Amino acid sequence: MEKLLIKGGRVVDPSSSTDAVLDVLVEGNKIVLIGKDIEGEGFQVVDAGGKLVFPGLVDMHVHLREPGQEHKETIESGTRSAAAGGFTTIACMPNTDPVIDTPAMVEYIKLKAEKAGYVKVKPVAAITKGLKGEELSPIGELVQYGAVAFSDDGRPVMNSRVMRRAMEYSSMWDVPIISHCEDTDLSGDGHMNEGEMSTVLGMRGIPAIAEEVMVARDIAIARFTGARVHIAHVSTAGSVELVRRAKAEGVRVTAEATPHHFSLTDRDVDGYSTNTKVNPPLRTYEDVEAVKQGLRDGTIDAIATDHAPHHRDDKEVEYAVAAFGISGLETALSLAVTNLLNSGILTPIQLAERMSTAPARILGIEAGCLKEGGTADITVIDPDIEYVVDVNAFKSKGKNSPFDGMSVRGKAVYTIVDGIIKNI
Repeated sequence: MEKLLIKGGRVVDPSSSTDAVLDVLVEGNKIVLIGKDIEGEGFQVVDAGGKLVFPGLVDMHVHLREPGQEHKETIESGTRSAAAGGFTTIACMPNTDPVIDTPAMVEYIKLKAEKAGYVKVKPVAAITKGLKGEELSPIGELVQYGAVAFSDDGRPVMNSRVMRRAMEYSSMWDVPIISHCEDTDLSGDGHMNEGEMSTVLGMRGIPAIAEEVMVARDIAIARFTGARVHIAHVSTAGSVELVRRAKAEGVRVTAEATPHHFSLTDRDVDGYSTNTKVNPPLRTYEDVEAVKQGLRDGTIDAIATDHAPHHRDDKEVEYAVAAFGISGLETALSLAVTNLLNSGILTPIQLAERMSTAPARILGIEAGCLKEGGTADITVIDPDIEYVVDVNAFKSKGKNSPFDGMSVRGKAVYTIVDGIIKNI
């Protein structure tokens, strides 16, 4: 049995309120001991001095593209990218071809990930068959086969009656509905945030209310049904406030924010780089500050990448016809350290909560904690490494990142999955 000794790191575990310099001993796929000055022979020693030792990072919002769009990403390349970024578990969205809306497709994802994956993959199944927003997928059966949540991400469920039924059924198994909140009648054929910059750049805008009216609707349905709803990629100050108020009322709502929505604004679209084209779009400085405050006070529970890799042919075109999305797995941790940890927005234990413990809790999976007897999924982070993002070094097939050439701090130096180092 392989033995791994992580020596002298700052162990940060929100689940036990641990934040101390400790050693972590791993045998096989389990953590067998956490304590000071662990000694012994036959260990592979990881020197974690000056580094953060987190529960393995969990990304609850990833597009792996397989099956159907393997030219953009595969389960192999996407999970390798996740390992490079410090993630030990990811949840993959169902907008594949065919859509993940049958037990056979859930099984396919699980089996392919076990065979080709560098990290653990949890399938998110479609709310509606074919992502058409009309007929519910067989929610109960999909849960039994391993779906951890339901989403039509990439497409909103516009029909409120369908969303109500989805929440009612999902509540029977206590799994979350992950909502892509967008009123497509309001967003129309917009390409960026509607505001001063869209006027300056001469582009059709997507107003904040396109997101906010759907956030309000889904909170109302969750309040009515008692179901769990998770708001994906929150991007506006209004959405943050809606979630904050709903939580205060006891509504079972959680939320996530992406690194690009707390790191960039619509002013970064100046220059028309299609790598800044995302949905929801990059918003204003005031929205970014509200998202940061939401992460600080816990209104926003999780940081999720919304990793959306694209082939260069989808991005090296005019802005108006370019695909939405950023390849985000390999920059997420660095952006969080740079823009949240180093700026004092989050403490190390809060960062571990947002990037590991909370997403694991929302999805109801065994992850997000460091404990004796627990699974050895661990991320060792050097918060002081400074480097320049180079998309050509990405493990992901998707090189579509607006952060290319940007100097950032913080990097996962060891990604350990079931006791095995995966990112060397």
